[in-house]
Amino acid sequence: MNRAGHRPRRLSALAPAVALAALAAALALPPRPAAPASPPAPRGTGGAVVSGDAYATEAGLETLAAGGNAVDAAVATALALAVTFPEAGNLGGGGFALVRLPAEGGGWELASLDFREAAPAAATRTMYLDDAGEPVPDASLIGPLAAGVPGSPAGFHALHARHGRLPWPRVVEPARRLAASGFVVGPHLHRVLSGARDRLARFPETAAVWLPEEGAPPPVGTRIALPALAATLAAYAGSGPEAIVAGPPAAAVEAASRRHGGVLTAADLAAYEPAWREPVVVGAYGWRIAGMGLPSSGGIVIGQTLGMLERRGWAELPRGGAGRAHLLAEAWRRAYADRYLLGDPATTGATAAELLDPAWLDARAASIDPARATTSRTVGDRASERAAAGAAEGTETTHLSAADAAGGIVALTTTLNDLFGCALWVDEIGFLNDEMDDFATAPGRPNLYGLIQGEANEVGPGKRMLSSMSPTIAWNDGPGERSGEVVALGGRGGSRIPTNAVQVLLHLIVDGEPLQAALDRPRLHHQWFPDRLDAEPGALAPETAAVLERLGHEVRVAGDAAKIHAVRRLPGGTFEAAADPRGPGAAAVLEPAPSACCGLGGAEPEREPRVQSHPGARP
Repeated sequence: MNRAGHRPRRLSALAPAVALAALAAALALPPRPAAPASPPAPRGTGGAVVSGDAYATEAGLETLAAGGNAVDAAVATALALAVTFPEAGNLGGGGFALVRLPAEGGGWELASLDFREAAPAAATRTMYLDDAGEPVPDASLIGPLAAGVPGSPAGFHALHARHGRLPWPRVVEPARRLAASGFVVGPHLHRVLSGARDRLARFPETAAVWLPEEGAPPPVGTRIALPALAATLAAYAGSGPEAIVAGPPAAAVEAASRRHGGVLTAADLAAYEPAWREPVVVGAYGWRIAGMGLPSSGGIVIGQTLGMLERRGWAELPRGGAGRAHLLAEAWRRAYADRYLLGDPATTGATAAELLDPAWLDARAASIDPARATTSRTVGDRASERAAAGAAEGTETTHLSAADAAGGIVALTTTLNDLFGCALWVDEIGFLNDEMDDFATAPGRPNLYGLIQGEANEVGPGKRMLSSMSPTIAWNDGPGERSGEVVALGGRGGSRIPTNAVQVLLHLIVDGEPLQAALDRPRLHHQWFPDRLDAEPGALAPETAAVLERLGHEVRVAGDAAKIHAVRRLPGGTFEAAADPRGPGAAAVLEPAPSACCGLGGAEPEREPRVQSHPGARP
């Protein structure tokens, strides 16, 4: 038995790919409907930025034009999101960053930074349970008891300190300016504030800023300035994270936490340290794919998925047929069952090396029946009898990617967990996260995203909670016409992030789709429990869905999907940037001359022709 506790069965050799292809071809029916057509991804040769918000994308573009590299642009974009995208952008949350940059002396340097939130020192494994051992409703979701120690202030600074080029104050300046001068409330922000009004109204501090119109959010077109946050950013620009974690903002966080029954303290903020970790790197379809390791499950789930699909001949199967969809569902079923073992790197029940070991992937792939769906309860040894209970899906998190003319590229995902985190606004830092729900607050029961988690991810002081965030960088350094191509992507959407990200990646590296078309295409999702295959409208032709149901899959047509944003460097040095049409998102490219980009000024970024925006008609 390995450290993960698995007993891989002795299985016969893999069924020949040709036999699987023949079966799937027999089942294949007319291709699924074409994806809605978005305009092609904009192209340029000076770099590219994409994020969930046009103001933030413009801040990144401005930073590139000022001579910054991809890291400078990514950090500037992330800080701007903390101002103009309060549903997920933050100084009160955390995240992960993956970078691939030119190395001194030639070649490339690959690195990953973990600035995931951590449990406060006063956290206990039973803090969200009542005297009978039952979960207390909303205790890990609403209010400061749900908040982990923010990692963003230290994380953004650490990323820049090691890999940035511009002076730190110059990188912070676009966000400070937005907070001081204000930004205009658009339809998307107004809509999500309206949808979260009941949660936000629980806290007077939050309502004063975001529900000022007799309990309603500011109307579309209102200019919002955040002077206390602007002052924090000015101090941050001058002194780095010490200005936040050891200054008045930390004291304000502690006061707000105590006022509303939380345990987060200024000492927790001061003690937090981001961690440089070894990226997870796998090979598939002639490409190298890098992702985050623990405490992110994203790199492991994506790596396992690619490994199983390649072993079962997925690329040779007809597009739009039941064969490909069946293999995706079966690979994800197994990857998410293995995810149950994962947690903080210090306490995890399995490692990336164990779950990506070729022998384990051989066994996992061989256990897939090409003619029948596996029952999820037979896939994971540690599944709880309550695993199928399900839970409401939600949206959280925001992803950005940036690339520079020298070939440097960054994938950065940052999060508050639920929309607007725990719903408590602190003027000096913004919304606090509700990341404690990403722990197994009641092991064996589903969290906000329906994910079943084990004891390896139970609450403990100082621990980092397991995440689905999946910043990913893929590159082709082999022979052929695609040699030198690089893509950076990631997304928002909780447990759907890894499955949606890997589908976009497959569209790009296997099927050779244009970047925007790869993002537009409808997607599938399976996460072990609930035991069903979710399909966006248009992802499966009705006849194909019927075949999958005959194979034993429960197919549900639903509009839930992650929002994936990506940038790509093509061979020859041209860049593309594309935002998910499900929105919100804004993609931009830069021409070489700095004069091609203007500052934020008073103009709306959406009006700049370099920025392609998707306003989020399907939130």
